[in-house]
Amino acid sequence: MAEISAKAVKELRDKTGVGMMECKKALQEADGDMEKAIEILRKRGAAMAAKRSDREAKEGVIIAKITDNNSVGVIVELNCETDFVAKSDDFEKFAEAVAELAISKEIASSEDLLQAELDSSFDGQKVGVALETLTGKIGEKLEVGRYCFIKSNDSALTPYIHPGSKLATLVELSPSGFEEVNATSKDIAMQIAAAAPLVVERSEVSQEAIDKESEIFKQQALTEGKPEKIVDKIVQGRLEKYYQDVVLLEQTFIKDSAKTVTDVLHDLSKQINQEVKVKQFLRYQLGEK
Repeated sequence: MAEISAKAVKELRDKTGVGMMECKKALQEADGDMEKAIEILRKRGAAMAAKRSDREAKEGVIIAKITDNNSVGVIVELNCETDFVAKSDDFEKFAEAVAELAISKEIASSEDLLQAELDSSFDGQKVGVALETLTGKIGEKLEVGRYCFIKSNDSALTPYIHPGSKLATLVELSPSGFEEVNATSKDIAMQIAAAAPLVVERSEVSQEAIDKESEIFKQQALTEGKPEKIVDKIVQGRLEKYYQDVVLLEQTFIKDSAKTVTDVLHDLSKQINQEVKVKQFLRYQLGEK
């Protein structure tokens, strides 16, 4: 067996980030060959990942990014097992690298993201392989959770990441090219984070959701002893309140309680002499499915 120097162990540690003892064992197994030792550590990471595949990864971070011209955006959730790891430098660095890769390469799906190659700071590994390598180093299950990519030619995309990176939003407003629209888009991105709407407008609320809420409101009214002849009217009134809670355009604007989001967009439309619309939004909160 080749004599393994402390310098070689340190070099392997610097390249992989794995602990000194594991690096020494890998070098001994590889008979001092640095590249073989790196491969051994990668395989151990894959084995560790397979061993922990049935564990739950509920912690992590959510990152939203856009390109400089506001036309391309991504939102990605990276998961781990504990909040301690989520706040570690290694995990945060990896999450940032994955988000940068996704936005720079305009990667359309999470499946494609796992196959995309990271830069030299991760030895050009594919994201899926790097996850396994990092699993071997950190000792926790790591995975790419939810992921979405948006590209637009005529809209402004705006991200918002709540402090702590456990909640992020991405909103698309049209038209693009107006500073006023960009400023309002930032407010609406924060509105979505704070008020948690489900849809942009009322027509997008599913009939299944309406039926479910209507039945709940009906039973509540009957339990309260309301006369049956006015129950339907009560249900309709409570449905209106429900819409104000879950429909973005009908929510009270967080920066001016005298206005709804629709009012804000209407005022902005008059200001720039073009109709301003929310085309879509995403809201990812850690732990949701």
